[in-house]
Amino acid sequence: MDQAVTAEATEQAITAFVSERVKAEVPADQDLFGSGLVSSMFAMELVVHLEQAFSVQILGDDLKRDNFRTIEAMTALVVRLRGAEKPADD
Repeated sequence: MDQAVTAEATEQAITAFVSERVKAEVPADQDLFGSGLVSSMFAMELVVHLEQAFSVQILGDDLKRDNFRTIEAMTALVVRLRGAEKPADD
């Protein structure tokens, strides 16, 4: 059903979540930590949200700040993790 989640759809979903939470439009390449939009508490919410929304597990080295710095980085992380669990043979 959701096996063909594209990078574009993933980015749109993450953008919608972040924008709603911070009550502002957020460009995909904006540094969320550098701009002060994301606190350490919200960073943990992002981890939980990504895991639940995209059925991935974010563990170990993937929990570094750089993977959550921008919407683009989070999109790349989700796409990579989804690709690791479901080989794209089709």
